[in-house]
Order: sequence, then structure tokens, then C-alpha cells
Amino acid sequence: MRLIFRLLLALAFPAALTAQQHDPTHHQPGQAAPHEEPTIVIVVRHAERGTEPARDPKLTPAGEERALALVDALRDAKVEVVLHTPLTRTRDTALPVARHFGITPEVVPITPGATHIEAMAAAVRKHQGKTVLVVGHSNTIMQYIAALGGPRRADLCDHQYNGLYTLVLIHGEAHLVEGQYGGPNPPAAPGCNTMMTPAARP
Repeated sequence: MRLIFRLLLALAFPAALTAQQHDPTHHQPGQAAPHEEPTIVIVVRHAERGTEPARDPKLTPAGEERALALVDALRDAKVEVVLHTPLTRTRDTALPVARHFGITPEVVPITPGATHIEAMAAAVRKHQGKTVLVVGHSNTIMQYIAALGGPRRADLCDHQYNGLYTLVLIHGEAHLVEGQYGGPNPPAAPGCNTMMTPAARP
């Protein structure tokens, strides 16, 4: 098992790690074999975006720095798959990590409503047993996590960029570990101004 996430499992989910050491022939019907490798899903929002061009803004200099910080945060994670939406800000957030690991990213189209969420979850499930980086938007991050079996939470606020959400999928269960990477978030505006749907605000 990948070393960094073996430590994560040992600290956060000792039962899941212990199960991997059991006799792989001794498990309940319908359950995954105990030696199953976990699927590690690392979910982040795109880094800080600018305002131009209006329909598909690029990253700001701070966003470019955060994208490089993501490489540092995941340097030992052995990322094997990178998924992102077609928009410039998710692509440019994911690209440094993809280059570091020699990966060609997979682009998941933005479609109306829950269809996009389901498509991203399906794309993740195609890579069982691997470490997958998913880069999305403030109003999709928590929905991706929920669609993969994690907890249901409110969308991110528009100023929140530094969340690093690691979902461990093993034996039919999903375990979430929350962290941070890069510099602090920019100041929050009054209230929690989340993005509109990707179709309304690409």
C-alpha cells in the first residue's frame, strides 16, 4: 500500500488497515476481499481565479502559487489519475500535479444538475485501488464527496480555496480526512457566497 496513505489509514482508520492483514479467503459474501487496496480520492477546489475572460477566467498569480503548492502537498502521494472539469481554472490547478507524476489528465464534461456529479463519481470508480486527484468547483466539491459515499455537507464559500479532502474508499465504506494546503484563504466576504451552478457560471 502507498506509504503516505498507509500511515493515514493507520492513524484514522485502524480497523480498515487491520482488515487488510486478515486471511483474504475469509470474508462475507457480497463484501470486498480483505486484501482490497483502498481507492484514495483527493478532492480540491480550483485555485484562486481571476475575472478575465468573464466566462472562463484564468488563475491569478496567487492561484498559480497554490497550484504549485498542491504539488508539494501531494509529492509523496503517488497520484495515478487526475480528473478535472473543462474549465481553465481547474485544468491549470491540476496540471502541475499531472506533470509531476507524468499523467495525462482526464476531463469530465460539465453537464446540467446532478448529471455532472454522477459523471465525476463514475470516472473515479473506474480507477478502483488507485490514488485519484479530482479538481472541481466550490459548488461541486462536497457533492463529489457525497456521491462517493462520504458525508453530505454544504458547498464551500466562494473565498475557500485551501481545503484538501482525502476520501478513503475501502470495503464498501468511505472515510473522509480534511486538511489544508498552500497559503491561507483570501478574506471572506460577508455571508457565504458560493458559486452558481457550473452551467450558470462557468
